[in-house]
Amino acid sequence: MDCDFCRIVAGDQPAHVLYEDEETIAILDENPAVTGHSLIIPRSHDEDVLTGAEPTTTGVFRTARLVAAALEETLEPAGFSVFHTSGPLVGTVDHAHVHLLPRFEDDGVSLSLARETLAESEGEELANGIRTVLEDRS
Repeated sequence: MDCDFCRIVAGDQPAHVLYEDEETIAILDENPAVTGHSLIIPRSHDEDVLTGAEPTTTGVFRTARLVAAALEETLEPAGFSVFHTSGPLVGTVDHAHVHLLPRFEDDGVSLSLARETLAESEGEELANGIRTVLEDRS
């Protein structure tokens, strides 16, 4: 097993476990951006939370909700940032996971995105294409 998250799931690598159920495990990030920075990890070794099996995706976001509620009560943050990244362009961990960051004033976390205005014609074309795919899948 060459995956740190798989070792954590198996109990072979130490972690500060916050919660676990049949589908997921939630731990404190060992390199936190802020106090309470947590990772929600599926037990199965999937590379992407959003395109994985539906029970896994549902389980990950159910656990994120539970952990957020506990963090809210424990730390009283001003809010939360939640993000998931996948693919080789965004990181080095190939086991799917979701970051849950309690946010505090002046916490130094920056998740800003460069933005442009969506042209009406581009928006309409893209929306039509996505709706077509969704209709075909339902």
